[in-house]
Amino acid sequence: MQLTKHGHACVVLSDGDRRLVVDPGAFTADDAWAGASALLVTHEHADHFVADRVRAALDADPALQLWTNSSVAAQLAGLGSRVHVVGPGDAFTAAGFDVTVHGEWHAVIHQEIPRVRNVGFLVEGRVFHPGDALTVPEVDVPTLLLPAHAPWSKTAELIDYLREVRAERALAVHDGLLNDTGLGLLAGLLGERGPGQPTTYARLAPGESVEV
Repeated sequence: MQLTKHGHACVVLSDGDRRLVVDPGAFTADDAWAGASALLVTHEHADHFVADRVRAALDADPALQLWTNSSVAAQLAGLGSRVHVVGPGDAFTAAGFDVTVHGEWHAVIHQEIPRVRNVGFLVEGRVFHPGDALTVPEVDVPTLLLPAHAPWSKTAELIDYLREVRAERALAVHDGLLNDTGLGLLAGLLGERGPGQPTTYARLAPGESVEV
């Protein structure tokens, strides 16, 4: 299975002609959508989900289906059984990929900002996309997609999260608001200049792929 990063929070998992697109939000270029076999959306924030764009993609391809939480699904009324509502503990198959669901809520941004629903997806037992949460699945995670920067996070939490998940490797996502200076500083703190954690950390450039 190949993982390709498409900017900020979006990744595409592919195997042959099967393409599973995860969180194609407002910062996602058109090439991420090309040949999509199925869509996964973790939550409703615009950097992960744009309702009009998802609806247009589903209208253009009658075979395309989406798996997401109830809040996102409510914004796609009228698409019937092609929009699947899932929650923690659920398991399903999307475009031939086995997927399990972990977590239920977005991380706290501020106590006065209401939390939205957020589900994480573990694909083929090999790649976990937590969305905007530091969810720890109750299973081993070979490759963790780490939300590297967000209004709700700080680096100390990321280090502790990596220590708790103990994935074989972490690949940065959710990094579209960082410049090169910030990316370098974060890499140091999660690597050789930090307090230490058990997981190899790396960042893919937009369009770059890796086997997972």
